[in-house]
Amino acid sequence: MSHHHHHDHEHDHDHHHEHQAPTTLTFEEKFIKLLEHWVKHNHDHARTYKEWAQKAQGQGMAQVDRLLQEAAEMTDAISAKFDQAASIIKPSA
Repeated sequence: MSHHHHHDHEHDHDHHHEHQAPTTLTFEEKFIKLLEHWVKHNHDHARTYKEWAQKAQGQGMAQVDRLLQEAAEMTDAISAKFDQAASIIKPSA
């Protein structure tokens, strides 16, 4: 069963997701594509967090700046886990 949904975010792009990959892909290939999508999605979010951290810093909000920088680092760490998972799957895909 295919499932579409649309995400609006507080940044300059929208996300349309198709959670049903073409049936010609193996499970591993589908999984790698999903992990790669998540990494790109996280990269976009981390960049936005960093941009807003700089804006917060410019407004004298040092604590908010620090928290957003930490959130960006956490997001990058999650992406590293997704990359690691993909590298485990790739030899068999």
